[in-house]
Amino acid sequence: MTDLARLNAAAAVRRIAAGAVSAAALTAACLARIAKREPAVQAWQFLDPEQAAREAEARDAARAAGRPLGALHGVPVGIKDIFDTGDMPTEYGSPLYAGHRPRQDAAAVRRLRAAGAVVLGKTVTTEFAARHPGKTRNPHDPARTPGGSSSGSAAAVADGMVPLALGSQTVGSTIRPGAYCGAVAYKPSFGLITRAGMCPQSRFLDHVGLFARSVEDIALLTQVLAGDDPDDPDTRPFAVDGFAAAAVTPPVRAPRFAFVKTPYWDRAEPAMQAALTAIAADLGGAAPERDLPPDFARSWDKILAILESDMAHNLHREYERGRDRLSASLRALIESGRRRTAVEYLAAQAQARAYGAHLDRLLSEVDAILTPAIAGPAPVGHEATGDPIFCTLWTLCGLPAISLPLWTAGGGMPLSVQLVGRRGADAILLRTARWLHLRLGGEPGPATSR
Repeated sequence: MTDLARLNAAAAVRRIAAGAVSAAALTAACLARIAKREPAVQAWQFLDPEQAAREAEARDAARAAGRPLGALHGVPVGIKDIFDTGDMPTEYGSPLYAGHRPRQDAAAVRRLRAAGAVVLGKTVTTEFAARHPGKTRNPHDPARTPGGSSSGSAAAVADGMVPLALGSQTVGSTIRPGAYCGAVAYKPSFGLITRAGMCPQSRFLDHVGLFARSVEDIALLTQVLAGDDPDDPDTRPFAVDGFAAAAVTPPVRAPRFAFVKTPYWDRAEPAMQAALTAIAADLGGAAPERDLPPDFARSWDKILAILESDMAHNLHREYERGRDRLSASLRALIESGRRRTAVEYLAAQAQARAYGAHLDRLLSEVDAILTPAIAGPAPVGHEATGDPIFCTLWTLCGLPAISLPLWTAGGGMPLSVQLVGRRGADAILLRTARWLHLRLGGEPGPATSR
């Protein structure tokens, strides 16, 4: 039965629609995998197997009755525990919200349910999706970090517990844990997917993040979640692109890339540098190296100015009523934000827009930027969640980014490449990512066979 848990989402949708697999059997297989691996990985904050089984049986009954099937009919999903769920606790990784029960689902969760997905439970997040780690361990090596803040979602997908999961990214909280754990991880263009009902860190920086085992699955999930929402003022009305179709349609020509080391290249470990350089060489003239102006080295300072200011504002009530129950790292972040000036905050936003304008010009010439996703394999230890530096610039500018696990380093730990696209051109990025992924080794399965 646990072999069913290794089905990618797109394959599961097709088999369920054809009657070859039931939603109940697929859900039971995922729950069996969780029962086997959860003691070691600790990816889940809340699980109700009986509720999940009932939900899956209802999906099967709907199919048997001839009702229309949604795009994710019967597919199990995990939800990062910063998204509100009306039928499950939402604790935001904080003791201040232990047992908290929202009144309704977040918008993204509603869209998943409307598409027929089966919500298995809530995955572990760092405290308020910030720096303080949760209990999750890397599925390849429990001595190493799984990354953060979407640690549970990345580990659950990579370990074969669930084919799809929701996360979030405000700096590097989707791309980094996906790369450390060996899942395909995707941060869409700013405003593509609604954040209504997601615990806010920064309106300027927050993105919903997605985890899967293949680019095709990421595209299918994007198709379900993308679109305008009046409850998120940064979304906008648009005709939803055919993300799922675009990802599996071969490009009419070989994609063009820009190999961008970024000003932080010296923070990448030798294995990461060698892997990226080898890909660029393999692509030949289709991936020339492109330098960014020296001023881009200040992107880390700019994102901190925005993040700290916004978190000080968004967590003001929690700080005032329960600062002694916040971690030392979160208190320090909030207190730094309270010292920031309006001039710093607005100047950082203006600089982010200037960076974005420069990158728009670069991306008008290529299909994607080729760049590191992480500095190197997941570090040993659980006191921190790793270096997000190779995610910073793309988040700051709201550009879509995807990490692809393509190699293993010493000890069998995953290494991932990151592709970055033009803002709003997510379908092109997904098509380009799948082309590269197939060229360099194909769509992956779960990260570990334990």
